[in-house]
Amino acid sequence: MSDSEDAKFNREQGAVLNPKYDAAGLITAIVVDSSTREVLMLAHMNAEALRATQETGFAHFWSRSRKQLWKKGETSGNLLRVEDMRIDCDQDALLLICEASGPACHTGETSCFYRRLEGDVLVKVRT
Repeated sequence: MSDSEDAKFNREQGAVLNPKYDAAGLITAIVVDSSTREVLMLAHMNAEALRATQETGFAHFWSRSRKQLWKKGETSGNLLRVEDMRIDCDQDALLLICEASGPACHTGETSCFYRRLEGDVLVKVRT
């Protein structure tokens, strides 16, 4: 195996965490509710956010608009306690399985994915 093939194999099938951050230094993070498995939100993490999440057990993300680290729910009280973290096969996306202490969406909805597309119309999903 060549060095690049070996590195690819290790990233995709190995046991060492080696996230593949994008050009901005970010990785996509999908959050699901631990009891319902409903998708709650999608956000981004940099290495600092990933480290803070692992160290504290609460979801931290990188705000692309504010360009700063943020702990989800720090001001609202709607924290996301991480029960399990998984990474996809090429280590460029994370799945956080969390217990939510309140709505995940800043609008007050349980999930940020509370609208269905029906053609060009958005229809609120009943929860």
